[in-house]
Amino acid sequence: MVQSMSDASPTKWHLAHTTWFFETFILTPHARGYKQFDPRFPFLFNSYYKQLEGHPSRATRGFASRPSLAEVQSYRQHVNHSMRDLLASGVGQELAELVELGINHEQQHQELIVTDIKHAFWINQLRPAYMHVPALIEQRSVRQTWHEFAEGIYEVGHTGSHFAFDNESPRHKVFLQPFRLASRLVTNREYLEFIADGGYRRPELWLSDGWDQVSASLWSAPLYWEQQGSDWLVFTCSGMRALALDEPVCHVSYYEADAYARWAGVRLATEREWEVAAAGHQITGNLLDQQRFHPAPATADAPGLQQLFGDVWEWTASAYLGYPGYRPAAGALGEYNGKFMCNQFVLRGGSCATPASHLRITYRNFFPPHARWQFMGIRLANDCA
Repeated sequence: MVQSMSDASPTKWHLAHTTWFFETFILTPHARGYKQFDPRFPFLFNSYYKQLEGHPSRATRGFASRPSLAEVQSYRQHVNHSMRDLLASGVGQELAELVELGINHEQQHQELIVTDIKHAFWINQLRPAYMHVPALIEQRSVRQTWHEFAEGIYEVGHTGSHFAFDNESPRHKVFLQPFRLASRLVTNREYLEFIADGGYRRPELWLSDGWDQVSASLWSAPLYWEQQGSDWLVFTCSGMRALALDEPVCHVSYYEADAYARWAGVRLATEREWEVAAAGHQITGNLLDQQRFHPAPATADAPGLQQLFGDVWEWTASAYLGYPGYRPAAGALGEYNGKFMCNQFVLRGGSCATPASHLRITYRNFFPPHARWQFMGIRLANDCA
């Protein structure tokens, strides 16, 4: 039930909230004769839906010592049993789509459970390990190269019959100037050069809000980095380790990604550039399924773009907004994505804690620019000369 900060949630809450989603949006309105497990839970485990008669403050989720974990597990069993009965009775297309949304919602929380536990264990002075994964043998990352993409009119956004969130549509045309994308993610070695060159002490590199954040929070390195003498350590899901120089830099905010790109004399990609560049690539990489829960270096001697999927979510320069013609769903479900289209930036590509079956090339993740506790990193881009 530990809640390490207001942005994170206790694991017990994640388990209950994903259960609440199926009960609230599927069982209560659609399963004949369904009885709520506990009439207090609809309020207690509502995350942020304003049309559903209120919810507790997000920052107080860790105060809920009751219900116990055993009660939450009983709640899940109750809802799972009712869902099996409902599905066995046969459901129509509309209800089947709600079930699929609930499954994808649960996959999102699978990733959040990992990142929230990692943050909770990091604030513990003992720096405990969430899981023990053998450290990879240190390998030198492949050389970064640049890949150019031609000027043109491209189509972006979801198409087809497979599941996608509403914010991935409608598919639409965009015009792109010629651009280039780095072949791999920025490494810890490269980010240390930014730090050594005074990157966190040079306001000219930072957006105004970013510099205020650096000054107020006393940032001097990515989240989870600790310096001991001339050595750098990093906290991982396996506990404290020496910083591996050729792993992708991770747990940086949008502000840090933008400042690094400016220091390097280039920029971040827009989300449309990223999607055009990723088109045709298979969704494979260091994802949750590999059970590493930590980014890995790009060591494969392969042509083209590497690390597009997995390792770290890649910050883009794009504000999180609806596509042309976007309309949120009617009712409370319209709050799932649409209500967050303010003060957020888009990330692409998934991370080492994202289920592989959850991703698509059109998938749009989003977080506020100061966020760092997710597996977030940097891929550079630039205009073609």
